[in-house]
Amino acid sequence: MFQKTVRFGAAAAAVVWLAMAHPQGQDKGNAVDVQVYKQPGCGCCELWAQHMRKAGFRVTVAEAQDVDAMKRKNGIPVNLRSCHTSLVGGYKVEGHVPADSVKRLLAEKPNVSGIAVPGMPMGSPGMEAGSRVEPYNVYSFDAQGRQPVFASVNK
Repeated sequence: MFQKTVRFGAAAAAVVWLAMAHPQGQDKGNAVDVQVYKQPGCGCCELWAQHMRKAGFRVTVAEAQDVDAMKRKNGIPVNLRSCHTSLVGGYKVEGHVPADSVKRLLAEKPNVSGIAVPGMPMGSPGMEAGSRVEPYNVYSFDAQGRQPVFASVNK
């Protein structure tokens, strides 16, 4: 009986330790924080924030008067820029990236600075326009300038 109690206690302690060591999960009960910086009045950015909330993220939106300066400060490559920049789990997420790609980024934890969807492709989260969709890529990027395709969407 003592041995079972010790095993149970050790297992319970491990669960508590894991919960404390990894406080940001991806389910709605333990949502990952997403800080969005957008240009004042940009409606598609709000729609992307709603997409992320529906996917279980806890989203805070701030209007930045100088979005380009914020993008420079966070190392967002010029050719990958879009209308909003987000900080998620230590990564930068630029533009209309699907929530599934963000979840994959957080699960796989690649050695990159972030992921991006350049421009504003029709049919991407926040840019829905009925049945109109464009194929697009999600790129990862790092400090060395590498920008491989992370995911392809609508292809």
